[in-house]
Amino acid sequence: QVQLVESGGGLVQAGDSLSLSCAASGRTFSRYAMGWFRQAPGKEREFVAAINWSHNTYYTDFVKGRFTISRDNAKNTLYLQMNSLKPEDTAVYYCAANQWIASRTPSDYGYWGQGTQVTVSS
Repeated sequence: QVQLVESGGGLVQAGDSLSLSCAASGRTFSRYAMGWFRQAPGKEREFVAAINWSHNTYYTDFVKGRFTISRDNAKNTLYLQMNSLKPEDTAVYYCAANQWIASRTPSDYGYWGQGTQVTVSS
């Protein structure tokens, strides 16, 4: 079992950068595929990025070239570096853990953090 706690959200202006972190408990963090998802008001939760145990990364098209997912297994921490933020990036961002694959599907993830709010003003 793994517990996840996100941090780093906030209010920024369009074009700014923000870095999110997700601290994981447990000794087997390195074995999990990890993902970042987001949910805007009135919308479904959507895939942002994922990284597997061997550090292969996957992104949704609307963040490619702007966001970078990474992990530090020694620190049990997942990161999301977000650059060139846009107002449409405003959402609650969640990290999630998956024992199997770096999936784009939220239901494939068994563990979720509580989320951190990111607000981008125009």
